[in-house]
Order: sequence, then structure tokens, then C-alpha cells
Amino acid sequence: MKPKRIVITGGPGTGKTSIINELIHRNYSCIEEISRQITLDARAKGIEQLFLTKPLLFSELLLKGRETQFNEAATLRKKLIFLDRGIPDILAYMDYSGDKYPQFFNDSCKNKRYDKVFILAPWQEIYISDNERYEDFNQAIEIHHQLVNTYKKYGYELVDVPFNSVKKRTDYILNIVENL
Repeated sequence: MKPKRIVITGGPGTGKTSIINELIHRNYSCIEEISRQITLDARAKGIEQLFLTKPLLFSELLLKGRETQFNEAATLRKKLIFLDRGIPDILAYMDYSGDKYPQFFNDSCKNKRYDKVFILAPWQEIYISDNERYEDFNQAIEIHHQLVNTYKKYGYELVDVPFNSVKKRTDYILNIVENL
């Protein structure tokens, strides 16, 4: 049985991590977001804002990590593997910020395909900024549009997750993926 890789994506502060945590609570296999860890590791080395000071290095580290996560998902003995963000997220953020990147970023998006992608829209009522989330709500809206465009560019049909409680949003996702 080949596991199905399910991405949960969206701009900052849309509730992705809360849904991933709910899925973990329900005993589903999940692979958590790695960008915060990359940011914290850089800070430990004296680089306060790696994404802002060395965006290509940050993105290369993210790509390596997300490719590892993608490959790891194939080794898990579960029907469904949920991932907090996918490889195309990296390109969406780089396009949003106007950064250039080598062709191997595009190649990774083309060659490492997910089975289903759910997207969460910006939601003002739950949006919170913190030390690792630099964007304001208007920027979150712009990032959302860039994510939609990037995933569509690589041929994904995105499933919008409606605003609701974490439990109901998670139920919505599970009702769709049960038949994959």
C-alpha cells in the first residue's frame, strides 16, 4: 500500500498547525512544518532573520527539508500522511517576495507530487503575529493568492477548507480523503 500524501497549506495564521495537531490527536500520521525550526536554528547561530537576510539559503534549507519529508512519507506504513505545507509553498513565498531561484526548485515541484492539497484562506478572527510570523494580515492575503497561483501552476486542484472550528475543519478534510 502506497501512502497518500495530503498537504494542508495556506498563508500564515490560517489554522494549519491547529488542524495538524487535531489530526495527531486523532492518531493520524502527520509531518509538521519545518520553517520555524530553520528560523530558530539560524537564530542559535546568530542570524536573527534568515528568511530576510539570506532568502535563497533559507529556501534551499526548506527545500531540502521538505524533500526529505516527502520521501519520509513514502516509508510510513499508513494509508494517509498529512503534511503541514508542501514543496510548492517555497516557490510561492519566493515569488511573493520577488526572489529568484534556480531551476531545481521548479523540478522538485514537478517531480514530487502530492495526492491532495487542502488550502486554508486567511481568517482575520484567528490571525495572530508572533516572533516567527512577520507578516501582517494584508500580507497574509497576498501570500494566499500566491499559494493558489503556484499550486495551480503545477497542476493541483485545491480544496478550500471552510471557516469553522478546528474539529469541523478536520472532519471536513477527513471526509474528503477517506475515499482516496
